[in-house]
Amino acid sequence: MLCLRACLASISIFKARAAKFLLINMTPGKKRIAVVPGDGIGPEVIAQAVRVLKRIEETHGASLELVNFDWGADRFLRDGVTLPPDALQMLSNEFHAILAGAFGDPRVPSNKHAEDILLGMRRGLDLYINLRPVRLLDARLSPLRNVTVDDIDFVVFRENTEGAYCGAGGFLKKGTADEIATQEELNTRRGVERIIVAAFEYARANGRQRVTMADKSNVQRFGGDLWQRVFKEVATDYAEIEANHQYVDAMAMFMVLNPVQYDVIVSNNLFGDILTDLGAAIQGGLGLAASGNIHPGQVSLFEPVHGSAPALAGKGTANPVGAILTSGMMLEYLGHKKASEAIEKAVRESIVNGETTSDLGGRLSCEQAGEAISKRITAN
Repeated sequence: MLCLRACLASISIFKARAAKFLLINMTPGKKRIAVVPGDGIGPEVIAQAVRVLKRIEETHGASLELVNFDWGADRFLRDGVTLPPDALQMLSNEFHAILAGAFGDPRVPSNKHAEDILLGMRRGLDLYINLRPVRLLDARLSPLRNVTVDDIDFVVFRENTEGAYCGAGGFLKKGTADEIATQEELNTRRGVERIIVAAFEYARANGRQRVTMADKSNVQRFGGDLWQRVFKEVATDYAEIEANHQYVDAMAMFMVLNPVQYDVIVSNNLFGDILTDLGAAIQGGLGLAASGNIHPGQVSLFEPVHGSAPALAGKGTANPVGAILTSGMMLEYLGHKKASEAIEKAVRESIVNGETTSDLGGRLSCEQAGEAISKRITAN
């Protein structure tokens, strides 16, 4: 599991790299976790993540206080509330982490509630690191031929607050034959530098040998130029780490043909989003994919990335592994590294022994798969 605590404790502020962040998760005592199950299969998979967290309290002595929040489509349709006005301040002041499910419901075609809740937390809490591990847990899971678990083991640092997802743009002559739509991408020096520094700090803290930046600077001349210049400048502070660059289309090809070359990848919001889903595919599918939305030193958000899958909701077939591994990432961020490692070990053993949902070749329901993983968690 990721060495988040060691890494994020040493990430430097973009203009004063010697100044270290102090992590709230390094303080002893009970950790308060806001649990937002969300929509679709979210409540089902988060219930199994919560089951595992309670097991961790028994086996590893973690002191956790889980507080449920009903933000999601049902609440929005009932009373028009997406993210309550005081939610961000309350989360910042009273919680150490947020464990969220998935958001999206066909009853809300605009997806307004999902955007307000999920993007509202990401932007409002300035969670600028989207951290996605891509790790093969069993060679049978990958669609790639002749790969081993050692061939697919890297992490992606995706810039999480800027880029093409900033919402800038508009229409001219909308609805006419001459309609023009613009979609702008915004990149700031501050935003680019802090995500690149985070990637290099992670590599240093975890003994990773290489940081690869993905962009399309041969076409996107302005934003790409900024990323190129900052990447080269930051790399000079990490002489022991190889810094290289690939165009994003080439990286998508090489991620399939030769994934073993990657240690740490860093990219912008749009390209990072695409590459991480490809990474999930080669590790066995979105049902296994965990992620963290992180601002070191502040309350951070952890969520599986498979989406709400409304067609599967209530059928008991959803794969809880992504949510469970996400809870492990969160525990490591909260300072419980051994507990995090125990969760990943239990997941691996369950997969090897066929104790999985049908998408991984097993016959268990979501609840049964969560129970099987929970039972395999031990103190040793």
